[in-house]
Amino acid sequence: MIPSSTIDSKSLANPIREVRRHRRRWWLIFSLVVFGVGLLGMLFQASGVRARRALGSIRPELTTASMEVASAPGPEQRDSAASPSVDAEVDWIEPDALAWPRFRGPNGSGVSTEKTIPTVWSESENLLWSTDLPGPGSSSPVLTDEYVFVTCYVGIEPESRQVDASKLKRLLVCIRRQDGSIVWKHTEDGVQPEDRYQGMGVPEHGYATNTPVTDGKQVFAFLGKSGVFGFDLEGNKLWQTGVGTESGNRGWGTASSLILYRDLVIVNASEESQTIRALRASDGQEVWKASGSALELAYGTPILAKIDEQRTDLVIAVPGEIWGLSPTTGKLLWFAETSLTGNVSPSLLLDGDTVIAFGGYRSSGSMAVRVGGTGDVTKTHTVWTSRNSSYVSTPVLVEGKLYWIDDKGTFYASSAKSGELIQRTRVSNITSRDRPVYASALSIGDHLYMQTRFDGLIVASQSAELTVVSQNRFESDKSMFNATPAVDRGELYLRSDSKLYCVRSAK
Repeated sequence: MIPSSTIDSKSLANPIREVRRHRRRWWLIFSLVVFGVGLLGMLFQASGVRARRALGSIRPELTTASMEVASAPGPEQRDSAASPSVDAEVDWIEPDALAWPRFRGPNGSGVSTEKTIPTVWSESENLLWSTDLPGPGSSSPVLTDEYVFVTCYVGIEPESRQVDASKLKRLLVCIRRQDGSIVWKHTEDGVQPEDRYQGMGVPEHGYATNTPVTDGKQVFAFLGKSGVFGFDLEGNKLWQTGVGTESGNRGWGTASSLILYRDLVIVNASEESQTIRALRASDGQEVWKASGSALELAYGTPILAKIDEQRTDLVIAVPGEIWGLSPTTGKLLWFAETSLTGNVSPSLLLDGDTVIAFGGYRSSGSMAVRVGGTGDVTKTHTVWTSRNSSYVSTPVLVEGKLYWIDDKGTFYASSAKSGELIQRTRVSNITSRDRPVYASALSIGDHLYMQTRFDGLIVASQSAELTVVSQNRFESDKSMFNATPAVDRGELYLRSDSKLYCVRSAK
């Protein structure tokens, strides 16, 4: 044994330094491996896009805008059997003309002019009612004057070691706005084989992510592989149309929400069949189908952009491109190449004559493109590109500024005109830093409303400087809040995996 008095302090320090050196070396190796895997993933996706381009199957058939306008049928030319759902294009009515009929509200803008929505609430304050839902889901509530509609799923037991998706069922639920009572619910069996409940895909958002759409007379629901459904407001199923039963290469499940255009229900069936389809609202008959391999990993909801009195374009972002299609025929009118790789989840934003795209793996950037034109408009219509991005959540555009919280819990404000970053601030009161936000940001009155998954809804002043006004939680609800809220007539509707809430000022 060596006497303690003879132990040199340097002999103790050397092993410690050696251990630290080994730790740093292994941490460097680990970091390089992680970076390499991420880089390979991006290169793989980019090479996949290039390969599909080489095969010529990346996008639908291209036509000229002049031919499209000339051949587009007018109201008197459409099949007399199709009774239009609405008298005008749903996405071009005034924001308050319908309650909250679709994902992110009228026009898909996420902007509400409501002035009486509370900024503070809880189980004991400014809560009109709460209702237990029959199952979880990430789809957002949509509203008519009398009802709220949400989709759910049942039959899955996440606690089980081997989750069995063979018992999956999807539901459309109708709830009375007055008191939160469930009026009716419709259940459909899942079509097998379903996407597996595993990894970072389906467990993150579930099997009911597609938000319904309503014209105030009917309600339409996209229930994944089970198809698209039309119901009257009394719960009678009017029709059912399949749009494919495939799975994307990630197996993450479907996410895109329905929109309406005149008498058409438009669905991005990217996961089910790599198609966009238009179904007649009166009977579900397929009017057109546009196919393109680049639709795989395109999870966003399309938007409608009015070019002029004679032309409206259906616009969607896919990995590597933005497309402008005819909403009446599905023909591709124009496209612009982008740097956004796969996993394009946010919906496009419309700023006058420009669309703004976010997303890609992982948060690969953003890009603004002027709508309209013919053919490849990449060089002529690209307005700006930026590295600022959002991976899942769709930003909100208000008075020339874009606001959002990204998948790391960072608040962003950027210019819609240039893409330039205005502000980037870590949100200190978000405890989860790994994909803490799925819901899209809203602008309500003078405030930003940003729903987190586990840390409540953050209400902030509508400015580039993040000034949090309140952070509202329902302490008894520990389930996920993935859904974007709905707003109408002084009422804010929040949806978790377990409950639906109606927040209204007690005053």
